[in-house]
Amino acid sequence: MRAAGVQTGPLAGLPVSVKDLFDIAGETTLAGSIALKDAAPAIADAPVVRRLRAAGAAILGKTNMTEFAFSGVGLNPHYGTPVNPVDRQTARIPGGSSSGAAVSVAAGLCVAALGSDTGGSIRIPAALTGLVGFKPTSRRVPTIGTVPLSLTLDTACAMARSVDDCLLIDSIIADAPLSVPELPLAGLRLGVPGNVMFDGVDPHVAASFSAVLSRLSAAGALVIDAPLPLLREAAELNRFSPVEAFAWHRALLDQHEAKYDVRVAKRIRLGAGLSAADYIEMLARRRDWIARMEAALAPFDALIMPTVPLVAPPIAELEESEETFFKANGLLLRNPSVFNLLDGCAISLPCHAPGSLPVGLMIGGPAMADARIMGIARAIERLLQGE
Repeated sequence: MRAAGVQTGPLAGLPVSVKDLFDIAGETTLAGSIALKDAAPAIADAPVVRRLRAAGAAILGKTNMTEFAFSGVGLNPHYGTPVNPVDRQTARIPGGSSSGAAVSVAAGLCVAALGSDTGGSIRIPAALTGLVGFKPTSRRVPTIGTVPLSLTLDTACAMARSVDDCLLIDSIIADAPLSVPELPLAGLRLGVPGNVMFDGVDPHVAASFSAVLSRLSAAGALVIDAPLPLLREAAELNRFSPVEAFAWHRALLDQHEAKYDVRVAKRIRLGAGLSAADYIEMLARRRDWIARMEAALAPFDALIMPTVPLVAPPIAELEESEETFFKANGLLLRNPSVFNLLDGCAISLPCHAPGSLPVGLMIGGPAMADARIMGIARAIERLLQGE
């Protein structure tokens, strides 16, 4: 096409995978479930898929996921759990819910993967598979043509191998591209919320993160302890997913609950007990919390922390014990979900030593700080790569 003088898009001929949460015309959107097998095929591509095609992307196919995107682990009892390719000796989780999306990039099958992030579903698998995953401010990217989990928190986004690749995909799927500044590390004020965000941290994660802080300080960045007691309110406030998911799933559960992953059905049904008055109060409390958090974040250019406090655990351990599954799920979601509740933006970068299990470094900020956060991420990525 180029030889013939045809103008091609920035992704011309490059393979991109699509999480099975997004509509592709003529295909049934299964959302990792067998409960939707008899649903009608989509009549049109989701807008983000349409934009990828217009940019020249070759859609490789749909990727597996946690059923209905409702966990950060990535297990799927219906279609099998995609195995994290970073460890050839032990079958480890890829993270979720964009599990197959991460594996498709980490295994070298495509250059980028379209996914979603409601509580960390892009950043968790990116962290566990050694990729870059960017969650933009939700309002910047349309979510039409997707199976929803939480209308309040859902974000359409992508993961790839570098900050610039994530920026390229974002410029295609978002309503408007970012103008990302070139930011020197020297003088950047980076807050480290060293309280609840570090509870239960794995020694390898802690050591990897500490090494990053040392390199940032040596490069002139101001690494500042930022306890942020407001973060302790996040877990109690962040109950949108089960409430809003139950509203969508209520009729489907009544007909096909036996077809659901029991762990997913159990979490969705947690939303059945909240009244409309409770829900409206929850929305108001979130708005108040966001205002207080944005004021607390004003002195910093970004927050930095481990994306998740653990390395990818073996699949077998989580399949064998529901208690172990839910403990791991809570730890995986804890840090990333803060930025969903904040209506903010965040990115996970790999920060582990070569040859060790992947560890993610998360850089985040408030709503519409996307350009600054990506500028900081680009500078940190260059530092970590020795540029």
